[in-house]
Amino acid sequence: MTPLPTKPPSPPPLPLIDGFGRIHNNLRISVTDRCNIRCVYCMPETVQFLPRAEILSFEEIERVVRVAVGLGINKLRLTGGEPLVRRDLTKLVARLTAIPGIQDVGLTTNGLLLGPLAQPLWDAGLRRINVSLDTLDPVSFRELTRRDGLEQVIEGILAAKRAGFDPVKINAVAIKGVTESQVVPLARFCREHHLEMRFIEYMPLDAENRWERDKVLFAEEILNLLTEAFGPLRPSPNQDPRAPAQDYDYLDGGGRVGLIASVSRPFCASCNRVRLTADGKLRHCLFALEETDLRALLRGGADDETIAQAIRDNVAAKWEGHEINTARFIKPERLMHSIGG
Repeated sequence: MTPLPTKPPSPPPLPLIDGFGRIHNNLRISVTDRCNIRCVYCMPETVQFLPRAEILSFEEIERVVRVAVGLGINKLRLTGGEPLVRRDLTKLVARLTAIPGIQDVGLTTNGLLLGPLAQPLWDAGLRRINVSLDTLDPVSFRELTRRDGLEQVIEGILAAKRAGFDPVKINAVAIKGVTESQVVPLARFCREHHLEMRFIEYMPLDAENRWERDKVLFAEEILNLLTEAFGPLRPSPNQDPRAPAQDYDYLDGGGRVGLIASVSRPFCASCNRVRLTADGKLRHCLFALEETDLRALLRGGADDETIAQAIRDNVAAKWEGHEINTARFIKPERLMHSIGG
């Protein structure tokens, strides 16, 4: 009997590549523009949130991801606003982690709601969590966030560790004269609790246009503060060359710390990220001035190939870099909370 011909295997997805040869495999998805705090560098106190009808549904997010997987996307990060204020987020996590081709799903949160959700998120398939925390001082916390809740954030961090997340990463925005005094206490806290600390240079996406270059606490200055407090550090071996952070190991075995030098040492040349806003706009850069409206395609009956081509076109138009350090830099109209961190 003549055997039936077998179907040839599907070809691997063509890389999602821009005009400078950068291949993109990382999609950051903002699931909401809402937040339960009001960080002074992110969101104004009297913010106008998007109508709920304009926010992508879980089904729409899942469809974009399935199309993006066919273009080589294999890493996802859920952001906000504050992603944990989105109802039933664990259901979205379970749907996304089940998509063939997705290798990694992470979440960035302010930690206020993390305590009771850490275990359900782990059970849904989430494996990486970053918690934004700029200070361990309750007074400073309220000044920066315009809300209380430091103890809840710390409990959320510890709950994530108990659930199995390892490492839990702590993100702090480094602002000269504002969070500068917290660099060493935060690093010490992370050393004591076996967390991975990451300091991020203050970027011009603040809510009230207060950003000035003189307010940036640069990565080199942070490294000097850490060295004075804990002794020498060395660059970590086997780093991912496409990751935004430069990682350093403490020579005394106290773990590692990452420095994201978005202003002083931009990582644009190795960027592999695209961003989907909560209202369905695709952005090839945090500082992009133009967006691609995927929501209009999703709700207008577009087929998957049309959506895929829109994603390709968006990435193909990506700039060489954000140009923060030049006179050509133009701040985007969207604030950080409406883009997704």
